[in-house]
Amino acid sequence: MDLEKAVMNYDFLDQDLHDGFSYGNIAVLKPTADKCNFDIVQMEWGFIPYYVKNREDVKKMRFGYKDAAGKWHQAYTTLNAKGEELLLIDEKTGREKMFRKAALERRCLILSSEFYEWRHIYPLNKRTGQPLKTANKYPYHIGLKDKEYFFIAAIWQNWTDKETGETVDTVALITTAANSVMKQIHNSKNRMPTMLPDELAWEWMMGDLSEERITELATYQISASEMEAYTVEKDFKTTGTPGKAFVYAEVPELAYEV
Repeated sequence: MDLEKAVMNYDFLDQDLHDGFSYGNIAVLKPTADKCNFDIVQMEWGFIPYYVKNREDVKKMRFGYKDAAGKWHQAYTTLNAKGEELLLIDEKTGREKMFRKAALERRCLILSSEFYEWRHIYPLNKRTGQPLKTANKYPYHIGLKDKEYFFIAAIWQNWTDKETGETVDTVALITTAANSVMKQIHNSKNRMPTMLPDELAWEWMMGDLSEERITELATYQISASEMEAYTVEKDFKTTGTPGKAFVYAEVPELAYEV
């Protein structure tokens, strides 16, 4: 679809870095109504369920809050959705869970050139030789070899503020189990974005899919051999050069399967 030419027409694609917890806009490929083509649009990163009443309640959901009785309610993050759990139905109530309808009807793709994850390494106690309880964290820049950009499976939801009438498209990216390289990097959760090759990306976005096929694509695991990853500075978010490699002497090299 000549995406390389198309992206030149969008001035919102030149941002170096998107921090999910800022809940800003990111570039999304959204199918047209006839599912013969797509538009490149901005969506707010952080899926907002239709039943959330207003922006104040969105803020409470995303950042947590203390109620009138002084009880703290933990934040609930909808930046990501697990591929294995997209189509679940609540066993107790029989109701569809949050992401099911979007996975069935509103699949899209997040356009990305790279992403970042933190590797947890537990230093050894000098006296006992045992790992300490607190890990040191090292950021990695991760992308695909010989590709300037790639597609991440995602789902979207149009949300309306019941008080102000504001309406916005919101999006959650899909995650799958980590492959052999990502297990070493994202070793705290063993997850990674569901990165789809061109043909599967088109099918995810445009196909009339069975529930089984939706789950198959949502849990697709790209080969570790197609990926490249390296460490960057811990303050990479503010350096202005987030893709610049930085070597830590204490961090072991990644092992790639042959």
